[in-house]
Formats: sequence, C-alpha cells, structure tokens
Amino acid sequence: MATGPTPPVVGLVAVTYSPGPALAGLLDSLPAAYAGELRVVLADNGSTDGSVEQAAQRAGVRLVRTGGNLGYGGGANAGVRALEPGIDWVVIANPDLVFAAGAIDRLLECADRHPAAGAFGPLITTPDGVVYPSARNLPSIADGVGHALCGWWWPTNPWTRRYRLDAQEPRERIAGWLSGSCLLVRRRAFEQVGGFDEAYFMYFEDVDLGDRLARAGWANVYCPSARVTHAGGHATEREPGPMAVAHHRSAYRYLATRHPARWQAPLRWALKAGLGARALLASRLHKVAAGAELPDRHVPGPAAGPPAGQG
Repeated sequence: MATGPTPPVVGLVAVTYSPGPALAGLLDSLPAAYAGELRVVLADNGSTDGSVEQAAQRAGVRLVRTGGNLGYGGGANAGVRALEPGIDWVVIANPDLVFAAGAIDRLLECADRHPAAGAFGPLITTPDGVVYPSARNLPSIADGVGHALCGWWWPTNPWTRRYRLDAQEPRERIAGWLSGSCLLVRRRAFEQVGGFDEAYFMYFEDVDLGDRLARAGWANVYCPSARVTHAGGHATEREPGPMAVAHHRSAYRYLATRHPARWQAPLRWALKAGLGARALLASRLHKVAAGAELPDRHVPGPAAGPPAGQG
C-alpha cells in the first residue's frame, strides 16, 4: 500500500507564567492536532504554581527556564532557540489554547500553498464559538486612533471595522498581521527577522512581527481551515492595571517606531500623551480596558475542544 511523505517534525513553543490547569488542556489536544511528531518546549517565565513541572513529566515535553519574566516575545524567542536546528516549522502558542483535531496538519497544508509566506494563523474562537478577529490590517494612525478612542463604547465604528476587517467572513488570505496567541512560523523567516522584538514586554509584538516579516518579503497568511479555541485574558485578569499600562506602552512603541523622523516628533508627542491618558482610564475602567466587543459571528461545526473567556 502506498504511503505519503513523512510529516515533518514540528516544534511547539508555549510561553508559560503560572498557566494553571489550562496548560494540561493544551497538551491533551496535541495528539489529535498533528499526525506527525511534535517537540514541545515550555518556555517558562517564572511559574510558581507547579503546573509546568507537572507538564514536563509528559513524553516529548521539555521545560526551559528563561531566567525571569521576559515577556511573551522574549519567552517565545528563548523557546525557539531551544529547539533542535533541524526543526523547520514552529508553532508558537499561548498555554490556554485547545487545538481542534487536525489543526496543525491544516496549517502545514496551508503553508504548502503559500511558499512565500513566513507566518500562518488559524481561525481562533472563544470557548462559546465566537470568532476572534485574529488576522487584521496593520494599524494606520487614523485607524489606530479611531479604534482606541471609539472601540470601547462604539464597537461598530468604521475605524475598528476597517482595522479588524469585521465585515469579512473567514477565508484564506494574506493579512497584515496575525495573532501571536497561535502562529505557525517558517523558522527560516522567523530567524531572518530576528524573531519577536523583545522590547515589547506584552502586546503588539505580533503586530510588529507581521510588519517586519512583510518588509522582509514574507507574507502573513490567515488559514481558517485550522481551528483553535482560546480562553485568553489570564494575565490581564491577574494584573489588570499593569497589563493596561503594558498594552498602551507597546502601542506607542509600535506607532512611534513607524514614524521616527525628526519632523514627526509632534505626532509622537501627541501619541504618547493620548495613549498615556487612555492607559490611565483603562487601568480604572474595565470597559475601556476590554476594548471593542467582538462581532457576533459564530462558526458552524464542532468546537475546537473543551473550554479552556475571550482572547
């Protein structure tokens, strides 16, 4: 009987920081997610709840201590560096994901269709099946300001809709950037651009990565044939104030580094003042921190797995 090509060995890097029982849900979903061999690295930023030590007892799971809380991008970079050099494909995942059956297989099939792409993102849903807008346009100044100012009280405003592409049904397409909560990356492309920029402690590291990949000639491709469920919000729920500050600081860094000219200094000053004021408001009002509500779009078919909240 004829057999197909052997699936490549795929690395999976999960950045952990006391992830609790959600991590077991991620690991439990992996055998059905990929027909080939997975090498799992837990890039741990300082967990204290015992969950990562327990997970590391599983076959094929390796615990890598990063030496401190490096943030999401720094932890992911450390995890990728810990993988064997011969591993060409890497899934970077939040520890509170649950993969649908065949999800990693579908991502690799999508990669075969797009040899000039460097990153591939699945369709991400909340545990109740609402589609998360995980493949977006790169934020312009106008859309970014409109989204930040209006999204939390007017989620259907034109800036948010244009930035998040809320009117589009999920389909395979080129995106400006893909959610870092679940990415398949072509390791050669990821390493060519230096991985995540570790100056972003949390938030916007995925926006920045998508932009830098595109500038280097690699596309970012949305692959909704692959599905995952994301609980999300664990770090934000534990430390809402600091996370609000981190979000706005990262937003400023992203926009400021895209407008570095001396004559653009007044724009950077305005952005810093505006984002600082919004960060203060978001640290005190949960509705502002939560941002724009998700479009009421559900996908048919079975859920990606048992509930692992909103990404």
